[in-house]
Amino acid sequence: MSAPAELRLAVLRQQCTQLHLPAVAAQCARLAAEAATAAQDHLTYLEALLGAEVEERTRRLIDRRIQEAHFPVLKTLEEFAFAEAPTIPAATVRTLAEGTYLTAAEPVLFLGEPGTGKTHLAIGLAVAACRQRRRVRFTTAAALVNDLVEAQHQHQVSRVLNRWARVELIVIDELAYVAVADLGAELLFQLIAERAEKAAVIATTNLPFSEWTSVFPNARLCKALLDRLTDRAHIIDTGTESYRFRRSLEQRQGKSRSKPRARESPPPSPPGAGKAIAIPSHREAREV
Repeated sequence: MSAPAELRLAVLRQQCTQLHLPAVAAQCARLAAEAATAAQDHLTYLEALLGAEVEERTRRLIDRRIQEAHFPVLKTLEEFAFAEAPTIPAATVRTLAEGTYLTAAEPVLFLGEPGTGKTHLAIGLAVAACRQRRRVRFTTAAALVNDLVEAQHQHQVSRVLNRWARVELIVIDELAYVAVADLGAELLFQLIAERAEKAAVIATTNLPFSEWTSVFPNARLCKALLDRLTDRAHIIDTGTESYRFRRSLEQRQGKSRSKPRARESPPPSPPGAGKAIAIPSHREAREV
């Protein structure tokens, strides 16, 4: 590249920095060379250049959405072994991943025993929502209740509820795992009730709905909470067989099969075994 061309490129990149166009700055020279080789017109080159910028901005936005979601670990639906969990309707989950439940503000509930994939599926749907550039937040039920109760003590409930209202999808993990006092249950109900038919919620629980009163002792409040969560909800039963336990068992069995078997020691030789036996000559035999 000639000196004048390098100078023009440096000026162009400085202008891209001022306009916050990092992809254009990074790819303008390469795309210009490809356009010249292919004899493309200016509009084709400009289309490719701006397309690269849009693609890069989309990628960075998705990364930011995933980071802001505060997932405990990143899990996707592509990684979930549906073949090993035949009770889970894979087609239903994949349809949900398209995001229509987000637009319709419909709850999604995963109900099943520990280790059956509830949290993995919930995070997988939430990651799919992030890829659609939705604002997502993951939390456990205990952490959410603590956040709301602390806000109540500091007279900041309205501010905290408004903050949660800006989130397009809330994932509440481990709902109805531990008992919740009346104040926490009332605040949790308020948050979920305010999202009804406005924004989506995904929740996981290992407790049948009929037993929720053991966690939410106020029967009236428990009924109201279930009414909000199950209204127009997609309820998916993940079953009772622990996927994690089966996977751990298979890994241990695989390790035991891969270990070389110890060589067995030969049985002990009888007395005198291995010693040379003197065979008498013909004359010694006759003398005997």
